[in-house]
Amino acid sequence: MTERFTDGGEVQAGYCRAVRRGNVVTVSGTTATGPDGAALHPGDTGAQARECLRRVERALAALGAGLDDVVRTVVYLGPGASWQQAADAHRDVLGAAGNPGPANTMLYVAGLIGDGFLVEIEAQAVVLA
Repeated sequence: MTERFTDGGEVQAGYCRAVRRGNVVTVSGTTATGPDGAALHPGDTGAQARECLRRVERALAALGAGLDDVVRTVVYLGPGASWQQAADAHRDVLGAAGNPGPANTMLYVAGLIGDGFLVEIEAQAVVLA
């Protein structure tokens, strides 16, 4: 059985925020988008990354998973983004005390969709229980 979670805007583009099949949950690339479609926290990579990870966490929870179940993340950084701020946010949210966190790839890309977006994060989780 496949379960899907949407939180609004992605439906217009024909995808879901997250999909669960069996014990695997995949969360689409997630940005810090405000209700008007504009980027939240302009110029602040760390704040955008934390917002992305909050949205990832909500999507996981909606499908019966949590941050502890995340096994892989991919962080896309747009022009002008600070890899260090993104890494700090990733560590603070996913690297709990004594836990180095999930496998991760961090990439600079030519640009993200929309003005002002500095970071986009996707995740994959495996639920063991």
